[in-house]
Parts: sequence; structure tokens; C-alpha cells
Amino acid sequence: MNFNMNIPGLKGVTVHKMEEIGERIALYVSLPKKEHQCPACNKMTSKIHDYRVQKIKHLKWFERLTILFYKRRRYVCKCGKRFSERSPFVDKYQRYSKEWNQVVGIRSVKSKTFKEVAEVLGTSSSTVIRRFKKVAKEQLKEGVHLPKCIAIDEYKGDTDAGTYQLIIANAETYEPIDILPNRRKETIKDFLMKYGADVEIVVIVVMDMNPSFKAAVRKALNRPIIVADRFHFSRYIYWALDEVRRKVQKDWHSYDRKKCKKMCHVLYKRFDKLTEKNLWYLRRYTGMSSELRKAYELKEAYCKWFDWAKTTNDLSEVKKRLEAFYRKVEESNISAFIKAIQTFKNWQVEILNSFSFNYSNGFLEGINNKSKVIKRNAYGFRSFKHFKAKI
Repeated sequence: MNFNMNIPGLKGVTVHKMEEIGERIALYVSLPKKEHQCPACNKMTSKIHDYRVQKIKHLKWFERLTILFYKRRRYVCKCGKRFSERSPFVDKYQRYSKEWNQVVGIRSVKSKTFKEVAEVLGTSSSTVIRRFKKVAKEQLKEGVHLPKCIAIDEYKGDTDAGTYQLIIANAETYEPIDILPNRRKETIKDFLMKYGADVEIVVIVVMDMNPSFKAAVRKALNRPIIVADRFHFSRYIYWALDEVRRKVQKDWHSYDRKKCKKMCHVLYKRFDKLTEKNLWYLRRYTGMSSELRKAYELKEAYCKWFDWAKTTNDLSEVKKRLEAFYRKVEESNISAFIKAIQTFKNWQVEILNSFSFNYSNGFLEGINNKSKVIKRNAYGFRSFKHFKAKI
């Protein structure tokens, strides 16, 4: 068979025949005869002992699965050693070509599911998983180096390790460092004690307002600086406003109750960003309840403090104005807001740190979102190790 085209992965290979076997393409191939070095005595020999036909799976050809029937030579040396020729397209004891293994390694990482890769390349899911494990073992390093600034957050993984897992990332480079199998205090503490002991400088830890995270970080690290994520403490004010809205609208007419629920975003907007239509709804519903009007005014007072705090480096003044906001809330006597500022008082040092150190967990929420998309596309991962390697 005269053949002048180089098939990917089969350069220098002689193709003797091509035929269709069902829905597959079969190529009968061999390598040119040449001298080989004996693995026993290291002498060169070109004497052929016999031939063996080896069946090898190869990449798709014109979107059809391809099989190679490789006529492999076995050489014999004067010392009596018999050995197979070295092949550039398939490794010893393999039933798949080198190109096929490379493609499976890449697709197992990039594709949505292992089953999808198996269907495309005509193999089983377990074979794809084995190749994936090999890639993960080569690429993922054992042990981590803890940088000076880290961010931690939980996400719902639903794996065999538990419902929730914890991701730790570099807050400066935005790269994931490691993923812990659960969010328990002891697990976090053990990890930070193991890898944080070598960090000579003070470690900055960015987190949401989870008491377990805070306790674990304080126990594991030497005087860490804990930074509360701005989004997570700001939402307590909006939750308090929403609690007041839900409480007062219960006594309203059904039309106003449903309409207020539908237009609740008007209450969340900053006053200077409201349109004429928004202003009309704001005046209507705050006019129907003095408590809701006070709650909205407290929300605006908080936003005013928050916006100003981002523009200054005077933390003592930031603290004074925050305490003034506390007094205003206490004077209003709205239980939802009093509960919210109690949380602020418990986390006041960490909240003030968020204005001193310009770090946030926003990028980590993005990583968590991508992780959840990977999980949904794969209809979930049973194995925590596989999910961790995918992320």
C-alpha cells in the first residue's frame, strides 16, 4: 500500500493495509527493520526471531474509532536473549497508543465527565479515571507552602468526605492552595499548624464571619490578623432591614403586601441611585410604617459610614463613627438591627481590619462558583480526591 501521509502519532510507521471492521477503521502497521541493542549484553543485532501481532487502540480517524494491528518484531541476540523492538508509538505492555494516552489525560481534566471522555474515545470510565489519577499525581504536589495572606471559605461538595469542604487560597495571587475534606475546627487547626509553623511573618487570614474558622485560626497561628470580608458583615444590615419589612407588611392589605415584596429591591438601593418610580414606591411603603422608615434610615446611615470608611486611613475615626452608628441603632429600639450590631461588636476588630488591609473573599466566591459548576456538569462527584484534583 503506497502511503505518503503522516498520521498523527504514527510518523515513520509503515501502513500496509487499511480496512473497515464494522464501525471501526483497522490499520495494519509495522516498523522498518533496523539494528537494535540487546538489553542483556548491549551488543547490536538485526536477526529476527519471530513476529507477534499486537492490537492497539488509537485516536479517532475521520470521527471513527481506530484500531492498529501492529506486527511487532522480536529480535534474537547471539547471547540467546530474545526481545521486542522498541516502538515510538506504543509503550511496552500497553494496549493503547502514546497519542491516545496523552489525549485521554488532557480530556479527563478538561471534559465535564469521565463517562463523556470514555464514550468519545471508545473505552471504559474506569480506564479514563486511571489516566486522570496518573495526571493528578504528576501535577499535584504533596504539601503546600502557606503564604503571608490566605483566604478561606467553605463550599458544598457533597462527596464521600462529607457535605461541605473548605478551600484555602492565596489572597494576593488568587490561586487555590489546598482543599480540606471538611470544615471542622480541628481539621482547619491541624492544617494550619502543619503548614503555618514555617511562616515567620504574621499571617493575614481573610474569612467570612464563621466562629469556628476564627477559633481554629487563633489556635493554630501565632497572633494572626483576621480580616472579615466586607460583603459578609454588610449583609447583616440588609438582613435586618428585610426582617423589618417582612414583619410590618404582614398587617397590610394583600395588594400592598405582595407589591412591597416584589419591590423590596427599592429598599436595598442607595437613596441617590433611586429613579423617580423607585422614589414613589419608597415614599409609599415607608410612609405606611414608621418602623420600616427608621430601618431604611439606619441602612442609609450604615452605607454612609461604609462608603466613608473606604476612603480614609484613620481607623480611630472609623471606629468612633461606627460606635455612633451603634448608638443610633440602640435609640431606634428595632430588635433586628440591635441583633445585627451585636454581631458587629463581636467582630469589630476583624471588621476594622478589613479597612486597614485591602483584601476580600470575592475571588474565592468565584472559585467556589466554578467548583459548583464542575460538580453540576458531572452530576456530582462521589470521590473527594477526584473532585479536589478537578478543581
